[in-house]
Amino acid sequence: MPLKKHAKFMLASTLVLAVQTCWADEAGALSIGTSVNYSSGKYGTSTSTDITSVPVNVTYDKGPWTLKLSVPYVRITGPGDVVAGVGKTSTVTTAVRTASGLGDIVAAATYNFYNDAASQFGADVTGKVKFGTGDSAKGLGTGENDYSVMLDVYKKVNQVTLFGGIGYTVLGSTTAIPLKNVIGLTAGSTFKLDDKSSVGLAYDYRQKSSSTSAAQSELTAFYMHKFNKSWKTQVYFLRGFSDGSPDWGGGVSVGYAF
Repeated sequence: MPLKKHAKFMLASTLVLAVQTCWADEAGALSIGTSVNYSSGKYGTSTSTDITSVPVNVTYDKGPWTLKLSVPYVRITGPGDVVAGVGKTSTVTTAVRTASGLGDIVAAATYNFYNDAASQFGADVTGKVKFGTGDSAKGLGTGENDYSVMLDVYKKVNQVTLFGGIGYTVLGSTTAIPLKNVIGLTAGSTFKLDDKSSVGLAYDYRQKSSSTSAAQSELTAFYMHKFNKSWKTQVYFLRGFSDGSPDWGGGVSVGYAF
């Protein structure tokens, strides 16, 4: 039997929190799900920015390939110079505003290029595009596309799965929001409580993307439960440790595999 593909969640962005929690255990499986995610942070300002994201997530798993699409609705309340997915974008704090609408659509393709059942070790490479569909005038995004490539490795030891990854993102930059490319790192583990439930911790770090923003640094604790072959859910809580991350966040999701 081949090593079971690593079932993990994906934080598409620290601010947008488009959490992809639907995963497929069988080749050729289609999954669809949604989640409600909330975060709050000051991002180097004196006023908190609150962000709610409700994405629709679709995943298709076929052999070594996994294709994912996330389409989020986003609502943001906070200073106008704080942009979802980026953080603070100017040195001058602007008035508090509330805006909502379509966020940045994210598409990703993952290839499981190494999978060894004997050593219980695997490795994936992922290509991801964040389309600039969020209205930049409302602060729902930068209005530009971002392109990422990521390498993830994971090792199973009895009931524990250790994982880590490194990624590089080419950020869409404009004269209004000048951004630079960034490197991101992830490390964590999951613990299998029983055949249906797992808990875990994940730490994420990303370089600061502009002269006015800060590096992202955050820790996420999560619980995953599989009700049956089709229905699965996840609950998570996030704690940020820098001005580039929310002070705290959390969410719940549900997914159905056909």
